[in-house]
Parts: sequence; C-alpha cells; structure tokens
Amino acid sequence: MPCNIRKKFFAELLGTFFLVFFGTGSAVVTLLITDAAGATGIGPLGGLGDWIAIALAFGLTVMICIYVFGKISGAHLNPAVTIGLLVTKNIALIDSIYYIVAQVIGACLGSLCLFLCLGAPAVTIGGLGATAPGLGVSYLQAMFAEFLGTFFLMMVVMGVAVDKKAEPGFAGISIGMTVAAVIVVLGAFTGASINPARTFGPYLMDTLLGGANLWAFFPIYLVGPILGAICAAFAYAYLAKDSGVCELPQPFQE
Repeated sequence: MPCNIRKKFFAELLGTFFLVFFGTGSAVVTLLITDAAGATGIGPLGGLGDWIAIALAFGLTVMICIYVFGKISGAHLNPAVTIGLLVTKNIALIDSIYYIVAQVIGACLGSLCLFLCLGAPAVTIGGLGATAPGLGVSYLQAMFAEFLGTFFLMMVVMGVAVDKKAEPGFAGISIGMTVAAVIVVLGAFTGASINPARTFGPYLMDTLLGGANLWAFFPIYLVGPILGAICAAFAYAYLAKDSGVCELPQPFQE
C-alpha cells in the first residue's frame, strides 16, 4: 500500500470509528437511560428532544472529523459517499476500495469499543445503536427514506466539498448539520443510518456479542443509501455541468 493511500486509509478508519463510537453511543446511552426509567425505545421520555440530541451527536462528530481528516482523505466516512464520488470520477477505483474497507473496519471497531466501555447492557439494551425500521414502517418505505436522506446528504457533499467553486471552510458545518437534520426527521422511521458502514458495524458486533440479529434489514441500509448517493452525485453533476465543477479540490487528489 503506497504511503499516501495508507494515510488516507487510516484517516477514514479513525473518522468512521469516531462517528460510530460517539454517534451510536448517544443512541445507546439514550436507550440505557430510558430503560432505567422503566420505558423502552428512543423518545418516550424526551420525545423529539431525544432524537435531536442523538442527531447533534452525529452531526457534530461528522463536522469535527471533516475538519480534522478532510485535508487528508476528504473524510468520506461513508461507503455510499465514496461510491457516489467513484461513479462521478472524483476518486480512483483502487482508492475507493481502500476507503470502504477502512470505513467498515472503523465502524466495527467503534461498536466494539462501545461495548468495552458500557458493557453487556450496550448490547442487550442498547443494541449498540443498530438501526431498524420503526413500528409500522414497511421495508420499502424504510429503503425509500434511506434513499432520500442519503440523496440530500450527497447533494450537500457535492455542493460544499466537491464543487471547486464552493466557499472554503464551510464543508464541515454544512455536512454535519445535514446529517443532524436527516436524523431528526428520519430517526423514528429508520434510525436514519444513511451510511452502510454505520449500520454494518453494530450489526456485526451485535451478532458476535449475543445481541439481536437484524441482518434481514441490512439491504435497506445498503441499497437505499448507495442508490441515493449515486443519484445525487449524477444529479449535481448534471446541474453543475456548464460550470466545470465536480472535481475534487487539490488537497484531496493524489
């Protein structure tokens, strides 16, 4: 592995680790508090406030990771984003493979460390923050919601981070707050993953540590986000075609 891609690999691994540890950690802590109060699920005690708190944990973590790791790897932290950039030729195929592998490993390590910090209740009660459709939400409805959430996220990524005409310095806060907004709205419907790695990590660790088996839902969080990111990347490329955008800023290139 060349030195440059090795550094990008490690940056993506660390960034996704922090995203899962702090993001899903906020969901796990919320569930543990709710359980201690004799209730179940996210929302019974704080209502929408619970989802806002979780959304801010995710959004702020994404924002910080972009400012820390963006100049190294671009801070994708999400296989769907990486694939969206791949299909619009903003990242090389070999680099995208390294990125996705790093993101998946980082997500798994984030869930494992969450278990090591909080113990068995993080799995048995918190489910390590694993995502699943809400009550009454069908499989296709959940997949469509994940598609829309990721479509919105990818449009913002293209507009504020990939477009070379974007105002510098705003990518982190713009993308982070987009993640937060999506989670506030979609959290109760799907858990608002919008990130296959963010779902894969908790699913795998739950399986290995004796938690719930939710793998039947994984296509929702794989197909929906990837299709959403691809469609958004092409849509933005079309909108910006005459402006000569859709090229990664110089620090993100080889």
